[in-house]
Amino acid sequence: MRKAFIQLHTAVFIAGFTAILGKLITLNEALLVWYRLLFTIVTMWALFAFQKKLQRISAREMMKITGVGIIATLHWITFYASIKYSNVSVALVCFSSIGFFTAIMEPLITRNRFNYIELLLGLIAVLGISLIFHFDPTYKVGIIIGIISAMLGSVFPIMNRGLLRNHSTETVTLYELTGGFFFLTLVLPLYLHIFPTENLVPGWSDIIWLLILAWVCTVWAFQLSMHALKKISAFTVNLTYNLEPLYGITLAFLLFREDKMLTDAFYAGLGLIVCSVLLQTFLVYRSGKKLAAQKVKAE
Repeated sequence: MRKAFIQLHTAVFIAGFTAILGKLITLNEALLVWYRLLFTIVTMWALFAFQKKLQRISAREMMKITGVGIIATLHWITFYASIKYSNVSVALVCFSSIGFFTAIMEPLITRNRFNYIELLLGLIAVLGISLIFHFDPTYKVGIIIGIISAMLGSVFPIMNRGLLRNHSTETVTLYELTGGFFFLTLVLPLYLHIFPTENLVPGWSDIIWLLILAWVCTVWAFQLSMHALKKISAFTVNLTYNLEPLYGITLAFLLFREDKMLTDAFYAGLGLIVCSVLLQTFLVYRSGKKLAAQKVKAE
């Protein structure tokens, strides 16, 4: 159990490091994601095929999975664009609004009732972002793109749940990433025409960071999470991932000294967001304990 917790927190820490790599890699956001997907799917196809973890799926299911993969790809592009147009800390603060969008999107997609407590907690995070947006105009474009990224990021996990009922995690993940890669390959020429860039091919330093992003932050982090899930409940895993933005912001402060570039409005907004995350964590933890107690009584 101890090893599983170490694996889980390592995976979450690595997830927070992806934003740092987005700052270090000099390619624009679309090319960054294209190379990340390329290196990742080549590795995963080889790995999962060797481990014989891939399932055969119908063309109809393939289309569904590809659609979710496109949403995930757009989430990644907008997330890295938010970093490019602002900085790591601001992008991760915007990412924290994913809880608010999940509270809205999940009932609309699954046709369940709205959870007003989750909506309220999400609104606290949005209030924190609006403080930064209103009082610090430097990062407005990055904030807008970051909020779009959070909205997209809230959709694909919800849609994944239905897919994972019938297919293995490895199959869904690999086909999503592959579908996202081919979609991005098709639209990349148009994207680069609208947002031209001089660097189309990564330099040696970019290649190193991209390989770390693909092999460590995507493939290895996925493997760590899967191994942790064998010993730890999905509830605990999801709860722990609330720490991802906090890990990333801490790293940005240490590595890029972004704490010196930010205003008091940022810290006030960040404080509201941290409160929102802590309250959400407490409520989810309490509900999880209640469910566990009910299962024990039923047995």
